[in-house]
Amino acid sequence: MFEARRQRSTWGLMFGLAEVTFFAAARKVRQSHRNALVAIGMNILQSIMFIAAFYLMFNLLGTRTVAIRGNFMLYLMTGIFLYLVHIKSLTAVVGSEGPASPMMMHARMNTIVAIVSSALSILYQQTISLFVLLFIIHVAIAPVEIQDWNMAFFMFLLAWFTGCVAGVILLALKPWFPDLVTIVQLVYVRANMIASGKMFVANMLPSAMVALFDWNPLFHVIDQMRGFVFINYNPHYTNWQYPIYFALILLLLGLMGEFYSRKNVSSSWNAGR
Repeated sequence: MFEARRQRSTWGLMFGLAEVTFFAAARKVRQSHRNALVAIGMNILQSIMFIAAFYLMFNLLGTRTVAIRGNFMLYLMTGIFLYLVHIKSLTAVVGSEGPASPMMMHARMNTIVAIVSSALSILYQQTISLFVLLFIIHVAIAPVEIQDWNMAFFMFLLAWFTGCVAGVILLALKPWFPDLVTIVQLVYVRANMIASGKMFVANMLPSAMVALFDWNPLFHVIDQMRGFVFINYNPHYTNWQYPIYFALILLLLGLMGEFYSRKNVSSSWNAGR
């Protein structure tokens, strides 16, 4: 009935927080299926179907010639897979448990743990999917040759991080404007089908058209990814520093908004809905 409170060291608190985050992330991975391997397999299958659909579309429309000279499957991967990572991380963070969720009643559970675990679960699944798909392409289609593996993987992480940060912004607004956040999320996902630049090469765009996409950090990440993957492509209109600065500013604003929402949200808000 009564429990004596024990003083815990800083390292003990950090370890406890990491432990809760790990179990929450594992729970997120198993949400789509009780078996974690099956859940990852379904994620890989979804990525394969997405890439296959765009492969057929590029061939039917005859637009393969505008791609970068090199492995065409890698060209598709650098655009489509980064788009999937970005959008899935955004969706996962927006869908994480809020301050009024019953999960917050568990000891040591809080909204930051919910956000981090949702983000890490997506990173875990997408990283495994990435290497499995690269292995399939290398064995079944053509050898995979990447100019700069380190920076290419960093662009993968940057696409994930910018998606998580955009999700934090929407999550902070969700308790106040739930319907508006749903609409904004849907518009953002649909707009990035084109605005991310995954279906064209930025260097081939006129300067006037580049201004239409230059605001989007994912546009920069995908174009820079292609520069690090293909030896014969050098991005002229983009850089990888802009997405980092953009994401850090949004992260600061998002955490401030999330902290304010956490202090003021009430579970009775949804009682009349």
